[in-house]
Amino acid sequence: MGGGPSGSACAWQLRKLGLKVLILEKKTFPRPKVCAGWITPKVLDILGNSREEYPYSLMQFNRIHFYLFGIHIPVRTRQYAIRRYEFDEWMISRSHIPVFTHTVKNIVKTNGDYIIDNKYRCKYLVGAGGTHCPVFKKFFSTSNQRTEKTLIVAIEKEYCCDYLEKECHIWFFDHGLPGYSWYLPKGNGWLNIGVGGKLLKLKASGKTILDHWHEFTKKLKQLSFINNIPENPQGHKYYLCQKKQNKRLDNAFIIGDAAGMATFDMGEGIHAAIASGLMAAEAIAGKKEYKPDSLSKFSLPGIFMAGKNNRVS
Repeated sequence: MGGGPSGSACAWQLRKLGLKVLILEKKTFPRPKVCAGWITPKVLDILGNSREEYPYSLMQFNRIHFYLFGIHIPVRTRQYAIRRYEFDEWMISRSHIPVFTHTVKNIVKTNGDYIIDNKYRCKYLVGAGGTHCPVFKKFFSTSNQRTEKTLIVAIEKEYCCDYLEKECHIWFFDHGLPGYSWYLPKGNGWLNIGVGGKLLKLKASGKTILDHWHEFTKKLKQLSFINNIPENPQGHKYYLCQKKQNKRLDNAFIIGDAAGMATFDMGEGIHAAIASGLMAAEAIAGKKEYKPDSLSKFSLPGIFMAGKNNRVS
């Protein structure tokens, strides 16, 4: 359940393997999605697509500017900035799976089948509903106690503007933020800026994520990266990778953010979401065991490796 990258990737793979699938999604696609929105070439590789086959804007970065305690570290890489509004629509449309707009309220297991709101019945159930996934709440919340130490709170804004800086910049621990802030230009004049950090450490510091947002946006204006500070940013919460937790119980699976798959260093979750969805499909089809914990829990090594053979002037 859920039509984001993890759910649509799982459904796409299941259809390829000859299984009958449907997606339950509470939103109608395309829909806005709060997310910085960058992917590596590896994401397209595991989906079997080339950059040229992606139908929307895909802005390539051959360098990311990292800042660690004020030290500027430019890193050669190859990353793509995407808009989740477009990326998620592409993912769900390419799956060619029936999508039903439905908000799940109740799930019961009867005689080996899962019955959803007395309307849908299935033998296998995949929870891809994000942090508040109903499959997680029903079947996994007791055994998988999420720790607040890994809870991330973020606030960001994606908007169309005449941005003044065309490269990606990421600041770690700026002004005491227990996380990082980012400036990510995208195609067709779109820009995503935001800050994210560990909630418990934010509480201990006495500053809110909104306080850090105000400091960060003022900084961007002072750096002449933006002309005006955007209004009405959006907030959301998610969990970093959860250690040694059950992600399959009988024929129920959780994938993506429902399983807490965001990386420890960057809080990035698109690659892990898609990869875990593909893994779940392979397990349902009896091809492989479901082992999402085998996925890397860090993004930075991949960022460095992605740019290993790139020339950057």
